[in-house]
Amino acid sequence: MGRNSLRMDEKEVNFLPKPKIPKVGCFRAVCDRIPARLVLYFLSWSGFLVSFVMRNDINFALVAMVQDPSANATGSDHCNTLVNDMPSLEEGDNYNYTLSVANATTTVLLDGPASIDDIKFDWDSTVQAVIKSSFYWCYVLSQVVGGVATQYFGTKNVFGWSQFLTAACSLLIPHAADLHYGAVILLRSVQGFASGLTWPAMYAIVGYWIPPVERSRFMSSFQGFSIGIGLTYPLCGFIIAHFGWRHVFYTTGTIGMVWCVFWYLLAYNTPQEHPRITPEELEYIELNVSEDIKNGQGMRVPWRRIFTSMPVWAIGLTTFGRIWVHYTFIMSGPEYMQKIFCFDIQQNGLLSGAPFLCSYLSSVLFCYVADLLMDNKTLTLTNVRKLFTALSQIVPGVLVLLVGYLGYQIVTVLILWFIAVTFITASYAGAMANIVDIAPNLAGPVLAFAQTIHMTASFLQPLVTGFMVTDSQNINQWLHVFGVSSVVAISTYLIYQVFGTAEIQSWNYPVPDPEVTSSDDSAVIANQPMIKVEPGLKFDDDEDDDD
Repeated sequence: MGRNSLRMDEKEVNFLPKPKIPKVGCFRAVCDRIPARLVLYFLSWSGFLVSFVMRNDINFALVAMVQDPSANATGSDHCNTLVNDMPSLEEGDNYNYTLSVANATTTVLLDGPASIDDIKFDWDSTVQAVIKSSFYWCYVLSQVVGGVATQYFGTKNVFGWSQFLTAACSLLIPHAADLHYGAVILLRSVQGFASGLTWPAMYAIVGYWIPPVERSRFMSSFQGFSIGIGLTYPLCGFIIAHFGWRHVFYTTGTIGMVWCVFWYLLAYNTPQEHPRITPEELEYIELNVSEDIKNGQGMRVPWRRIFTSMPVWAIGLTTFGRIWVHYTFIMSGPEYMQKIFCFDIQQNGLLSGAPFLCSYLSSVLFCYVADLLMDNKTLTLTNVRKLFTALSQIVPGVLVLLVGYLGYQIVTVLILWFIAVTFITASYAGAMANIVDIAPNLAGPVLAFAQTIHMTASFLQPLVTGFMVTDSQNINQWLHVFGVSSVVAISTYLIYQVFGTAEIQSWNYPVPDPEVTSSDDSAVIANQPMIKVEPGLKFDDDEDDDD
């Protein structure tokens, strides 16, 4: 069907419904101009933004929730002013009090007149470490669950309910902290499990909604999490300074709940379910998305084939390296800036968050360039994925090592820091987008398996850092941390260079017929949607045949 016929159909479609809904005709006309794919993009972008705000808020809030042990110490160092003298207390001063909770006594310290927002708990470093890490233990465990649940219940339900549960836990954390730190650990564990469902759920919807030529650009929506990280630190600092740490969780939880309302009103699992999608957009998607993909929801997951697939393992292992170097900046970065560069809490929050705000813009650029390279057939899809995976790991791997060697050259280090975090996002036009390439029907389960592998780096990296850095003001120990990150990032990329591919795997298809699964992959791919592609549209449906 040519472009002219599409325009004629549009005129007919716009003409016919008007007599039936004259009161909303203008509104409907405006809505019709907004592609449903664009709405899905912003729902995905904002969803990951909100998810990471709720994930990271406690990392900053703990600073205000927990009494600094240095308050009872003597002396000072070059970065911190220690509080040595606590005010003498008399009856009625309301400067501190003791809570007896579940056979344990929690000392609560106040900085001024009694206020529930000023409460600080006497939680040692071990308790704080468990609170932080409990999120990621359960996060890793829920990956496969998310992949399976998405196959049967769809992205709308799985992503929506996971966000709702995470937001509800955020709202409850202040009350849980008053009860016992164990209650906070429980809520963080639930948040981690729920948040682990979001990535497989959103990956699964891409194959149904997004034609291959647009996938890299759509994957940039996942970088909403960078905005979430970048906003969390300065937002939490502002809220704590003006309202107290409890309002951090009330704010992030409320934002999550509001987002859930928009998600349930605007999100749909497939284009065919969408009540407001225009016939032109629906036809465009159907012409350029394989019938096998459209019929894949609810198909049995071939876990054995996924577990033994080298392309899947290549994605999981290479992204392990990316997560490792990424979390070096996310989790170790603020401590490094405080202990080595002596930034105060506000400077630290801004400088720690700013690179991640910039990284979203870079992700959009990288994904646009990737789609451009495929659209112009400059590189095959496989080579595009390998190129951007290399940019996301080799460049940051080299730069993080330079950060360690440059020591106290603050300006140069900060510049390299920004560049490294910026290039990490190229992975979303590389290995992360590759998941949908090799298994568009099973993107959720494949992502779940790959993420189970690579997200182990999220708790291994801080453990290794803690083992190496016994003196946080010793810059030579930090050099070892950055050196390990460099080696992990670069070496894991080499695995992807050898085993990575963008060819659709034979086990992706819903037909369980042995003849189908044993047929030649390239022949199967050759029979995919390119036979229906509109002549006026450019799609890279054949690029994988060249690999």
